[in-house]
Amino acid sequence: MNELHVAGLTKSYGAGEPVLRGLELTVPAGALAAVLGPSGCGKTTMLRIVAGFLRADAGTVRLGDRLLAGPGVHLPPERRRIGIVPQEGALFPHLSVARNVAFGLRGTDRAERRRRTEELLDLVGLAGYGDRMPHELSGGQQQRVALARALAPRPQLVLLDEPFNALDSALRTGVRSDVRAALRATGATAVLVTHDQQEALSTADLVAVVRDGQVAQCATPQDLYRRPADPWIADFVGDAVMLPGTVDSDGTARTALGPVPLATPPGDLRAGTVLLRPEQLRLTDADSEDAVRGTVTDVRYYGHDAMVTVTVEGHDTPVGIRVAGLLAVRPGEETGIRVVGEAGFHS
Repeated sequence: MNELHVAGLTKSYGAGEPVLRGLELTVPAGALAAVLGPSGCGKTTMLRIVAGFLRADAGTVRLGDRLLAGPGVHLPPERRRIGIVPQEGALFPHLSVARNVAFGLRGTDRAERRRRTEELLDLVGLAGYGDRMPHELSGGQQQRVALARALAPRPQLVLLDEPFNALDSALRTGVRSDVRAALRATGATAVLVTHDQQEALSTADLVAVVRDGQVAQCATPQDLYRRPADPWIADFVGDAVMLPGTVDSDGTARTALGPVPLATPPGDLRAGTVLLRPEQLRLTDADSEDAVRGTVTDVRYYGHDAMVTVTVEGHDTPVGIRVAGLLAVRPGEETGIRVVGEAGFHS
């Protein structure tokens, strides 16, 4: 088995504040986990400790039944059976594509190296590119070669360190999809470090949000988006509409947008923050009986949808409403707002 289990990971640099504060993370065998967080939260430090490039001050790293790091144990990187896909590919510029992929296959005979190289290039969609040099490839093709090189020795774990940063937005989606498909085809466990929320949600089986050196929440992308553990995570992972609210005895929250049913009973909590996503709000006629009246202040059109900002009486912060299809409102116009679905509730 190749399950990754990180427990109690702590790391400081010099006399400064700890970067990691007892970080815990488990990635099931064969899963792709995204480690998501703002700059400086500790996600890259965690990756480097798992890879063996840094020593932790405390804690353990296990891969399957092997202890890679722990009290008195620090297995060197070359013995960890971990493949690494760095930022921008980092291919050897003087080696052909095929020789880059075969670099980690030393100790095998020439025929086996060639067979494995061709197999991996076919897997990442670059069959027939073996004789090309790295400078003859696009950025997306270079990242595919870097992935093939990481997978060639059949690692138990693949670490991807923000590998799509250098790609333009039009190319990034396609390369992410190809990388995800290649990882699933090999069955390798993988960890993707990123600060891109959309990338994490659309690519990973599991998303771990890191805050101040700890995993604040780890869940499937859908659960993380729909049931964030606190308002900070809600605001960090996607757009959020947060309103003060009071809870009635029937489990309904009273807000500036009217009564909103709650997904989970709040227990004894009677006042707090009601959490909604912009797609849970609908624009309706300003005179609708079941709608709250507001004034449109801004419209941002993205093609596939638009974000309409509306001010509502009794709420100081304008609310964002995600609208699909044709827009029927303009800044300055009055509109109605109706809430659909259930909301989260936090203290």
